Amino acid sequence: MANKPHINLITSGHVDHGKSTLIGRLLYDSGSLDEQELRKLKEKAKELKKETFEFAFVMDALKEERERGVTIDLMHKEFETSKYYFTVIDCPGHRDFVKNMITGASQADAAIVVVSAKDSIQEQTREHLYLAKVLGINQLIVAINKMDVVNYDQATYNKVKDEVSKLIQTLGYKVDQIPFVACSAYIGDNVAKKSENMSWYTGPTLVEALDQAITPPEKPLDKPLRLPVQDVFTITGVGTVPVGRVETGVLKPGDKIIFEPSGATAEVKSMEMHHKQLPKAEPGDNIGFNVRGIAKNEVKRGDVAGHTNNPPTVAKEFTAQIIVLQHPTVLTKGYTPVFHCHTAHVAGQIVELVKKLDPKTGAVLQENPDMLKPGDAAIIKVKPTQPIALEKQSDFPELAKFAMRDMGKTIAAGVVIDLVKR
Repeated sequence: MANKPHINLITSGHVDHGKSTLIGRLLYDSGSLDEQELRKLKEKAKELKKETFEFAFVMDALKEERERGVTIDLMHKEFETSKYYFTVIDCPGHRDFVKNMITGASQADAAIVVVSAKDSIQEQTREHLYLAKVLGINQLIVAINKMDVVNYDQATYNKVKDEVSKLIQTLGYKVDQIPFVACSAYIGDNVAKKSENMSWYTGPTLVEALDQAITPPEKPLDKPLRLPVQDVFTITGVGTVPVGRVETGVLKPGDKIIFEPSGATAEVKSMEMHHKQLPKAEPGDNIGFNVRGIAKNEVKRGDVAGHTNNPPTVAKEFTAQIIVLQHPTVLTKGYTPVFHCHTAHVAGQIVELVKKLDPKTGAVLQENPDMLKPGDAAIIKVKPTQPIALEKQSDFPELAKFAMRDMGKTIAAGVVIDLVKR
């Protein structure tokens, strides 16, 4: 497994279009879920009078979700194809779960967009596709699901395929590079096995499409080191051990590093992943690294580590492109939500609404608007209330994505396009 290229896959699409069932079927048909597990899920589904939900229950592990029949949290599951090893990040379809979609999308290399043949495009289909584009997911597979519900009708499939093609084209995706798969996750048509029910469909199964259309991400090895800190431990007899995921560059024992915005410097003594010592850490590696010359309170979650000769950027002010998802009232100049970027969260005041954009084309609709409403895309200027390590999308897309949160809700998602260094 370890020697196959690894790809992070996200599923997105409107609630009730069958995302969880599709993933359950994918795991079961590819052998990542055994009969016994499935039998347990079937019994559970029967008990809750939701007989067709057994595959969905694979992903919806939380009890509350089972009773409501919706996906809330992000779940990670693994499966293999002949070519790749995939981690599936199952993203919720429900309105108030967009924040998880943002968290998931920022880790994903590719997305399966699930669209029900019966209902075609719905509000969240649009929202998820737009978010995927803003958050830099350029590889898509469209699964037109629930073909059994429309009696495997080719005309219905073609109609939905046309509607989805138009939408993804307006978002700037290249439609000719995106596979569309006619499938039924519940019956198992064209997920891992060719369907007997659609002789008119000549395209790939979902599994074949994954192998044919998706390429693993290039590891940004030659970029400077950027490692956002998730946690810091003090281990007796060892010392200070920050934990985090290498986003770009390479870290080796003996390296001299600096944490920003704190400015603390240290030398890396050793590092480990899954309790094994590593000679070096590369992008994608989740590591704990033992540092010399630094006390625990000098480093915290949200700091970013880099080499002393190329320190992480600290922003005094930044310009961002955002999409507004929802809002308690309206979003105006002076508003101060919390910005969640990599592992940091810092309050930031919106000091200027620069322009309002057309969310589908990016064209400027209005200069200096007074306010923004849900669904609007815009360019804004933000002054963080305290220093934060951020990077521009053009330099380090991995550290440029953020979500704006307020009162327990995700207000907007965006990317940093420019910044003023501290």
